Formats: sequence, C-alpha cells, structure tokens
Amino acid sequence: MHEPWWISLPKAFVIINLLLVTFAYLTLVERKAMARMQLRYGPNRAGPYGLLQPAADLVKLIRKESFYPAAASDLPYIIAPVVSAFTALAAFAVIPFGPGWTVNGWHINGVVADVPIALILVFALGSIGVYGFIVGGWASDSKFSLLGSMRTCAQLVSYEVSLSLSVIGVILLAKSLNLSAIVDKQIDTVWFVVPQLVGFAVFFIAATAETARAPFDLVEADSEIVAGYHTEFSGMRWGLFQMAEYINLIVLSGLAVTLFFGGWQGPWAPLGPLWFVLKLLLAITIFIWIRASVPRLRYDQLMRFGWKVLLPVATLNAIVTAAVVAS
Repeated sequence: MHEPWWISLPKAFVIINLLLVTFAYLTLVERKAMARMQLRYGPNRAGPYGLLQPAADLVKLIRKESFYPAAASDLPYIIAPVVSAFTALAAFAVIPFGPGWTVNGWHINGVVADVPIALILVFALGSIGVYGFIVGGWASDSKFSLLGSMRTCAQLVSYEVSLSLSVIGVILLAKSLNLSAIVDKQIDTVWFVVPQLVGFAVFFIAATAETARAPFDLVEADSEIVAGYHTEFSGMRWGLFQMAEYINLIVLSGLAVTLFFGGWQGPWAPLGPLWFVLKLLLAITIFIWIRASVPRLRYDQLMRFGWKVLLPVATLNAIVTAAVVAS
C-alpha cells in the first residue's frame, strides 16, 4: 500500500535524527566498553557518568579551528567528507525496521524508502561513499593522507567483492532484492543464518573490513600513517568522516540483522522495531568487543586473506546455494 508523502517526510526526519543520536552515543558506548575491557574508566567527566560526552565532543568540534592545507585541492577537499556522510545516512533509508502499520486508515511503512532493489542500492551507496575517503586523502596533498586513501581504495574495494558475493545465497533463497521481502521470507521459513552460516561468516568478516574496524583498520593505522586519509582534516570536516564510519557500522549491522537474523521478527512476542533494535545493538557490541580484543593485522596479511581466502569461500558458497536451489 502506498504511503502518503506527509507521513513519509516526518518519518524520515525522525529516523535520521534517531540515527544521528545513536551514532553520537555509540561513540560513548564504545569508549566506555573498551575502557572497561582494558581496566580503565573511560569518559566520566561531562555530565553524570559521562552521559554528556557526545554533546561536549560536538561543541569541541564546532569550536575547533578547521585548518586548511595551503596546497590542498579546494573543492574535493571540502566535498569529500560531505559525500561520505551523506551516502552513509542515505543507505540506512532502505533498512526495514518493522512490518508496517495501519493507523486510522493510513498505511505507515516500516522503512523510510521501500524500493524493489534495496540491497543493490545499499551496496551502490557504499561504493560511492568510498570515493569520499579516497578523494579526501588525495586532495589533502599529504603523503600520509595519500597512503591512507590508497589503502582505503585497495581494502574497501577488495572486501566489497566478498561482501557482495556473501549475500547471493540470501538472494537466491528469498528470490528478491527487496529487504522487506527477504525478512518476510525468513518469517515464513527460517532465519537465513541457518542455511547460510558460511555466507554470514563471510559477510561479518567483510563488513568488519568495510567499516575499517579492528583488526582491519589499516586505512587509519596511527602507528604507520599517522591517521590515514583524514590526517589533514580537523573540526567538523573530521567529524563528518567519523560520523560516516560509525553510521556505516550501524548500516552494515542492520543489514546483517535483516539478511540473516529475521529483521524485526523475534523469538517471541511481536515487538517489531524493538526486536530489530535489540539485534542491532547486539551486532554493534560484537564489533566493539572485537576491536578491544584482536590485534591489528599487517597490510599484506589483510589483502592476502581477502583475495585468497574470503573471496573463494564466498564464491563457493554462492555456487553451492545456487545448485541446491536449482535442484
């Protein structure tokens, strides 16, 4: 059923702001969780228990001097963080969080934008977002930033191939590219993590590399290339890059929940969006846990693992799934 525009616009506004608030407090949760795992306190000065730390960080970034390298390419340097942040926010628009509801005769979709090729759109926006990281490092006219952008190009493009192949089995089982239809298929049958356990493992590892999370955070390895592609960025320009990284983490976690864990369906009680949020938070917690527990790989190990292990496994999983479905 078609959703009227005067419902779609306020809903999109609310979802985007909830996403931004989630990103802000995700930074606090990650810092506090990693501190506890490493026997530290973490942020505890801004507000009670440090709950105002995200607001303090925002004020600091807004007031901080946004320096500008004299030799930087002006337009690409300014646009790069905006492109990365915009594509990350736009990708979340097609992640379904509920089955949809009818209120006073008006239908409300459980997704901001319900499109037939939602899965392709997520990967397309992710591919465009990579250009923001690459161009930002190149436009800074810094050797460290250029090395970071080259690593970004090699790492994210390489692992995106495995990430895309890992979901082919899900597409074959659901016979659809629409994320809401994929969730409906799991509700009617079984969560796809069961028949696609190998695909999920590949997806999870590739998503860790796609979001440049430890142990795959080679694109901003501070011990090797200072801070990578955003070395010459400060203030809110730097903040937009960080926002893009964290929202990409939320998007890929939401995509994993949608593709493999039944989306808004829960083991009991039809709570809809609440189940989706709980699963999403669990996925994010696992990413944080890995960051605090696993050491960083060497860059050659990272690339070798992507091309020689992850890609063949993802391809084999797609072939086997296709053969089973066809038979």
